[in-house]
Amino acid sequence: MSEIQIQAGGAVLFGELQIPEVAMTLVLFAHGSGSSRHSPRNQFVARTLNEAGLGTLLFDLLTPEEEGVDMRTREHRFNIGLLANRLVHATRWTKQLEQTRDLRIGFFGSSTGGGAALVAAAKVPEYVGAVVSRGGRPDLAADALPNVEAPTLLIVGGYDDVVIDLNEMARDQMRCEVKLEIVPGATHLFEEPGALEQVAKFASDWFSLHLALK
Repeated sequence: MSEIQIQAGGAVLFGELQIPEVAMTLVLFAHGSGSSRHSPRNQFVARTLNEAGLGTLLFDLLTPEEEGVDMRTREHRFNIGLLANRLVHATRWTKQLEQTRDLRIGFFGSSTGGGAALVAAAKVPEYVGAVVSRGGRPDLAADALPNVEAPTLLIVGGYDDVVIDLNEMARDQMRCEVKLEIVPGATHLFEEPGALEQVAKFASDWFSLHLALK
């Protein structure tokens, strides 16, 4: 694993890059509100993807200073435009790095990061081949939804009723290939036994299917 820094406009973002030897795909993670690259749930999913031969990049969408402000005011965590732009910067950064520039790109978004991932996918469709959202808020992508071209998997817990409704409404606005996968008996954070394992398996299968060599 490599500790990396990404220049995103005037901000420097810190991240962790893991590239298995056989990797032909790189999945960039967009974490949810109030979280970071250290999210244990995203770390778990990333390890599962690594074991399946997929590369991963977990990085902080906010600088340490911005995170400090956000902890007090919550002013950044729902700024989907800012978060999406940071993800776009990170994507372009991977295309300049020798070890990742030839890898096919996927996005994995959680909570508000799900909305940011979809907005970013609509901004750089030439780079993004697949998107997965875990307990996400795709509704926050708003007008960008019809412009997403990448095949998208929306994963929601079966007990997360409000988020199920929001995902269904978002799905109906999308024109790309899109699938809603509901994990029975799971709540928003997929903390129930076996729930996060199902999320990771769904994500791994989706990326492997849609980012494989044609």
